[in-house]
Amino acid sequence: MTRIIAVANQKGGVGKTTTTVNLAAALAALNERVLMIDLDPQGNATMGSGVDKNDLPVSSYHWLMAEVPFAEAAQTSPASYQVMPSNIDLTAAEVALLQHSEREFVMRDLLRGHAADFDYVLIDCPPSLNILTVNALVAATSVLIPMQCEYYALEGLSALLDTVDGICEKANPNLQIEGLLRTMYDPRNGLTRDVSRQLIHYFGDQVFRTVVPRNVRLAEAPSHGLPILLYDRGSRGSLAYQALAAEVRKRNAQ
Repeated sequence: MTRIIAVANQKGGVGKTTTTVNLAAALAALNERVLMIDLDPQGNATMGSGVDKNDLPVSSYHWLMAEVPFAEAAQTSPASYQVMPSNIDLTAAEVALLQHSEREFVMRDLLRGHAADFDYVLIDCPPSLNILTVNALVAATSVLIPMQCEYYALEGLSALLDTVDGICEKANPNLQIEGLLRTMYDPRNGLTRDVSRQLIHYFGDQVFRTVVPRNVRLAEAPSHGLPILLYDRGSRGSLAYQALAAEVRKRNAQ
């Protein structure tokens, strides 16, 4: 069964796009069939996957608006996963979707005919709880939440979990928490350790054992249009996302 994972956090700068791109690459390296959907108008996941957002004849906007078929919009990343790319055009989809009578279900319905071709579909959500994020959560089987171990991150997490509960009640009763991923992790920082302990106390096994460290090579990779696995396979950041991919796959095999 295809696992559709929305990677979401309304707080920006927590490693959401980094996680989507690098988890997609790491799963593809394990011979999984992976589709990465960039649902953020900034198009950072598109660029980080080696696809130029400034040179797109069609994008996720045209697919969401049913103007082109899936195969016409999707592209292949150098890391061997499929990319549904995004650019600034997608901002127009936010307005257009609000006029749609079944606005929350557009992506779910469009994905139905294609999800079975993949083992994993990863959706990079925008850093806000807007109609695009709602579409992703309604289409998803689970939500993966990257977060930094800092005080304000806990407040943002509470708001996101409330949204997930609302989606479960009204539109997607099968939506689950895939896991909480601690990113930019620095074990030397006392607050980091304290928040990490709180997360494990309250969420237990929902917190991934894998932590993603602060890593210069991981930060450099997007500027080269490459996932970290292709940019520096042996770096600490790469090893972390390889471990995360193995952990995600193990969870879904249970």
